[in-house]
Amino acid sequence: MNLQYALVSDMNWQTQVPWQTPNTPFMSFDFWQALTSTGAIGEDAGWLPIFILVHRVETPVDGELVTDITQPVAVMPVFIKGHHQGEFVFDYAWAQAYANYGLDYYPRLVTSVPYTPITGERFWLAVGESLNSDIVTTAIAGIDDIATQVGASSWHGLFVSPELATLATTVMPADTAVAMIEDRAVDLEDINANLPVFERQGCQFLWQNNNLANDNSLFTDFDDFLATLRAKKRKTIRAERRKVNEQNIKCYRKCGDEITDEDWKAFYHCYVMTYAIRGQQPYLSIDFFMALAQSMPEHLMLAQALDSNDEIIASSLFLYDKPESENATLYGRYWGALGDYDSLHFELCYYQGIEFAIEQGLIYFDPGTQGEHKLIRGFIPTTTHSLHRIYDPRFVPAISNFCTQDRLRMAQYRQQAHEALPFNADNMPEFDADK
Repeated sequence: MNLQYALVSDMNWQTQVPWQTPNTPFMSFDFWQALTSTGAIGEDAGWLPIFILVHRVETPVDGELVTDITQPVAVMPVFIKGHHQGEFVFDYAWAQAYANYGLDYYPRLVTSVPYTPITGERFWLAVGESLNSDIVTTAIAGIDDIATQVGASSWHGLFVSPELATLATTVMPADTAVAMIEDRAVDLEDINANLPVFERQGCQFLWQNNNLANDNSLFTDFDDFLATLRAKKRKTIRAERRKVNEQNIKCYRKCGDEITDEDWKAFYHCYVMTYAIRGQQPYLSIDFFMALAQSMPEHLMLAQALDSNDEIIASSLFLYDKPESENATLYGRYWGALGDYDSLHFELCYYQGIEFAIEQGLIYFDPGTQGEHKLIRGFIPTTTHSLHRIYDPRFVPAISNFCTQDRLRMAQYRQQAHEALPFNADNMPEFDADK
């Protein structure tokens, strides 16, 4: 496949061809338009976007090669960044290593959904196209071009799909590249020569709507799910839910157009409090959430907690795939409370989400990054993937070794976490090191 790339700073390419529906709401054009229009991304936010348009080179009758960038086959977003905020995969130690040698680690390049640790696609694909090594290799050439132009130290692809991780790391195997660099078989002045793409792996916890003891059927209700846990864990969860009731707190769920402007204001007040207690400003504005409410209400669910005076004291906003989607997932993302209430976080962020996923027939529930407390509530350890390309060959061997050791540590952690799952023997999923 004869492909080239073009670099653009706007999203006008959206109208050039029909596009496939992304596999998460977070890669929808509506979500990205909300980020753009409310200033969540852009130069002022420290997330300066460049889009790599991958397109075919056509050969007309006269034999002259002609590039038609109005017919892209794939597009990848890249951000020029001078910080690490809103990323959730941390490379502070690499920045410190550069500083120790008097070198600047910034700017750096990042491909991700801003502020969102969601595994999924990182390309928009035109209808009829599929991700392949040619598209990935061409996009990496575009990334290298951006890095050269802005003097970036590195590129980081965060929470990428397993498919993209596999394709990207075969461009130049890390072991081969390190050996060439250590043997001085490449020109160290050519920053893009034979450089590898490294993979790091992490762990998130994913709830699955899968009753192993009942022929892998979907759960019928929350009690059906609880029955798959060991008695002690069932008792703990029921006690936590009872504590919420004993505080005279009532919980409700609203979807889409049911969520009123007053609900959004109350939610945002709670959301801001999550950052205020840490002395921080929130990444996202109320205008961002209102934009989502206008453009993609069919993907929104808001869980609310009300006190005895029917005042909203906590809120948790979820996004979700359409139930008929393959591997339809609920995503728990944004939470806040106006006070400290016993077990309310567990209720509003986890148990309400599990109930909703069961009601809607969603296959998975991704409650967000980190948190071993999710593990003992039935959320299964799952591998996440990130990609990294370092443009100073002198750092490549050390970072290659770091990534190798990090993957081994994370694989061991995931296995240990899996062994701590609370399921009874009939419902204990098998450990798969590749997932």
